[in-house]
Amino acid sequence: MDIIQAIRERRAYRSLEPVKITKELAKDLARSAQLAPSCFNNQPWRFVFVYEPETLKNMHAALSPGNEWAQSASMIIAVFSKKEDDCIIRDREYHQFDTGMGVGFLILRATELELVAHPIAGFSPKKTREIIGIPEEYQVITLIIVGKHSKQINPLLSEKQGEAERTRPERMPLEKFVYFNRFQK
Repeated sequence: MDIIQAIRERRAYRSLEPVKITKELAKDLARSAQLAPSCFNNQPWRFVFVYEPETLKNMHAALSPGNEWAQSASMIIAVFSKKEDDCIIRDREYHQFDTGMGVGFLILRATELELVAHPIAGFSPKKTREIIGIPEEYQVITLIIVGKHSKQINPLLSEKQGEAERTRPERMPLEKFVYFNRFQK
């Protein structure tokens, strides 16, 4: 699969079926994140790949209502960083941007491997820290829900979420976010 195909095929599906997760698969995804650009090559991203069944089940307690579908995940990746691990140039803190770049590379690799890698905001960073031992000084940015896409719509999904499984949600037109040479309202 080439990069443009991975970009076009990447979807944040919520209907998942189990897939075998190994330490080697987690390392493969991590290696892709490792190659992402970052300010002065600081690589501020940190990941905990949770796939051991008991710990994975414990992670369900960190999910917000509405994200019960994520309990079908074969792996949950906790993504975190801290500003001190990356460039701080005047008032610009790069750690979140650079961590996002690493996550983007990881997601594209997962897509190439025919996996769903769905980042979510609906979770408790505090519970996540407690369950998997992330120190307080780190900011837990997202959880990435990993599994194999299922053609069967997960019955836990809302009507809107179910529709998003069948049809890719509409993307914002370029005219709404792209400007040439100068910002224009």
